[in-house]
This record gives sequence, C-alpha cells and structure tokens, in this order.
Amino acid sequence: QLQLVESGGGLAQPGDSLRLSCTAAGAPVDAVTIAWFRQPPGKGREWVACYKSAHNGVLYSDSVKGRFTASRDGDKNAVFLQIFGLRPEDSAIYYCAAQTNQYCSLAVDNYPYWGRGTQVNVSQ
Repeated sequence: QLQLVESGGGLAQPGDSLRLSCTAAGAPVDAVTIAWFRQPPGKGREWVACYKSAHNGVLYSDSVKGRFTASRDGDKNAVFLQIFGLRPEDSAIYYCAAQTNQYCSLAVDNYPYWGRGTQVNVSQ
C-alpha cells in the first residue's frame, strides 16, 4: 500500500518561497506518477503539477507555470514542489497524489493514493 505524507506548508507573505515535500512509503516514487493538487478554501481540488515516472517529465497547469517547480529525489523517495513568488491566491491545502499508470491525469478520481495535505497560507 502506497502511503504519501506532505510537509513544508505554513504561513508566508506575498513574494516568499516555499518548498513542499511529499514523502512516499510502500513504493518507489520512480515507479509511479505523482501529481500535486491544491484546494483553496471553499473550492474543489485543482491540479497543479504532475511528475511522470516515465521520461522523467513534469507538467504544470497554466496557472502556476513559471512559478512552481516540481522535482524528485529517488534516494529520499520523495517529490518536491518549490513555489516562488507566493500570492494570496496560492493559499490552499496542497496534496500529493499517486497513480501507477505512466501518464499524467488532471482528474482527481484517477489517483487512488493521496496524502493528507499541507496547508499554505499567504497573507501580509
């Protein structure tokens, strides 16, 4: 059973940077596709980025492209989401999710494995 644990969230000011972590247990991150989603208060989960196990590629949503960078560390069995230039609209619970298919999906329902999330709050 694949288990995911997010960390690294917190309170930040606009313009700050944060690095979120998603540590996996039960399977190597190199063998699964891991995506980042976020859920702002009162809204649904939004796909943010996806790290494909095959081809080592990363996809980003247009809303975060250029400010978010996803990476992976096989030795730590973890993936990371570096957020630059935080904005108040980035405030959300950030989740990592995994699936065993070798492609990125934007759909929440296609990911059977989820962490509990880490809260990011951006305000002055």
